[in-house]
Amino acid sequence: MNKKGCKTNPKSWTLYLASCVLSLMENNNVLFHRLRSARSRKRTGIKDVEKQIRKKYNRSEKLWDIRRNIPWIPLENPYQRGFLRFFVLNDEVKRSKDADFFEGILKKINTYMYSESRLFLKKRKKFGRRIYVEKEQKLSRISFYAWTDPKFGLTPRERQYFLRKEEYNPFRKRNETYYEFIEPWRFTLRIRPNMITHYKPLDSELEKEFDELGSYLKQYKVAGIIQKTINGKSNPWKREYENDLIKSRKYANCILSATEIADYFEDL
Repeated sequence: MNKKGCKTNPKSWTLYLASCVLSLMENNNVLFHRLRSARSRKRTGIKDVEKQIRKKYNRSEKLWDIRRNIPWIPLENPYQRGFLRFFVLNDEVKRSKDADFFEGILKKINTYMYSESRLFLKKRKKFGRRIYVEKEQKLSRISFYAWTDPKFGLTPRERQYFLRKEEYNPFRKRNETYYEFIEPWRFTLRIRPNMITHYKPLDSELEKEFDELGSYLKQYKVAGIIQKTINGKSNPWKREYENDLIKSRKYANCILSATEIADYFEDL
């Protein structure tokens, strides 16, 4: 009976309770589906961090382009700042018919060295005391990648004047291939005053923002995320060099040398 003393239908009351239970279950299911797991929340947080890093990285690249494309402004009064030393063709090659050919090679391997004085000296210890010796300047080596890169522009005739060499790199702990010019006597060093004739205007706000982004992006963890997600590879030093069959893993277990194998077949 209800409060007014009227009889209630037990069947309708049961249906009412069942409908209430079903509605509660539906609401609970909706709430349950709206709840996120710890793994989902962690994944979303990682994606948000990567988005922020990517955004700052793109901004840094844009600022770098802006700084690079700032036009140079000529100075009203150019001034000298030290001396510059570089290679030029010697007189004998200049008078030859191949002067233009070797000039093209020199443009690819020329090096420039700056010094405050014309003497180009550096300090060095000898028998416990400091002495001054002349700075050594050599022609630039051509790396294996520049040698195979068509953009570098080496012609087949120019390649004949280079010798392939290998040198052990203690930092990467492996041999590296490079190409060296075999006739350096064709070039001689020349010194001229280093004249400052142009300058770039400095934007303090631009430089400040660029430095802040650079200090953030150079952090260890941030740099790792950039290398893995933006550049697309986890190891920046991973390169593909020429395969030397003798030093490759495929032939690492060979014990007999070529001469021993030849002697073995002769005995048969």
